[in-house]
Amino acid sequence: MELKKETAETPVSLNYKRMVVSSPFQKLIKSKKRFTLFTTIFFLVFSLLLPVLAFYSDILTKPLIDPFSWGWAFAFAQFFMTWGVCHLYMKKAAEFDQIAKDVLETEEKEMGRDGQ
Repeated sequence: MELKKETAETPVSLNYKRMVVSSPFQKLIKSKKRFTLFTTIFFLVFSLLLPVLAFYSDILTKPLIDPFSWGWAFAFAQFFMTWGVCHLYMKKAAEFDQIAKDVLETEEKEMGRDGQ
């Protein structure tokens, strides 16, 4: 059995300074920062709300359904929230990857036009 050695394409030398200041790249960075900031804040507030409410109030000790209190409901909701945030992140990351790919392809075309 013979293994063929694959050769990679010659890498294109990109003009990163021009790419970084381009409008599509700036929009990508801005949307990634906004998504990351709001998702992180939501996750931290939701996660820290359980111990804060448990320590400083009696809301979580009130019965929800006969043997279960609001504390149990909130604790289980954290599992679903974590899965939801993970799923949302995976979808947004795929969008961000596609936008980044488009930015790179645009820059490669620009480099080809400039003859650099």
